[in-house]
Amino acid sequence: MERALGIGGVFFRAKDAEALNRWYAEQLGVAGIEIWHQEPGPTVWSAFGEDTTYFGRAEQQTMVNFRVRDLDAMLAQLRAAGADVDDKTESDEQGRFGWASDPEGNRFELWEPADA
Repeated sequence: MERALGIGGVFFRAKDAEALNRWYAEQLGVAGIEIWHQEPGPTVWSAFGEDTTYFGRAEQQTMVNFRVRDLDAMLAQLRAAGADVDDKTESDEQGRFGWASDPEGNRFELWEPADA
């Protein structure tokens, strides 16, 4: 049986796509419309119930989780850039998690894997 090899891209609508691509490139190092060669590591694929509040706004249908080397440093960098960053973080056997929103209000998750 054939199967997917990995995530080839994440695409979503934006009010100002050019500005939002630039923001992600500047704040998270994600290369926008260009190909981004991410570091090898785990990826989680999971559906959530339609009534979940985990993604923030009810109209947000998806949430991207970014693996990071140092959660505290990334959260501080985002705060310094004026991003809306949640005050709380969580830890479990998988690692540490934090959340922020991009300039258009899309909530995303940051994950520092336990083995990082």
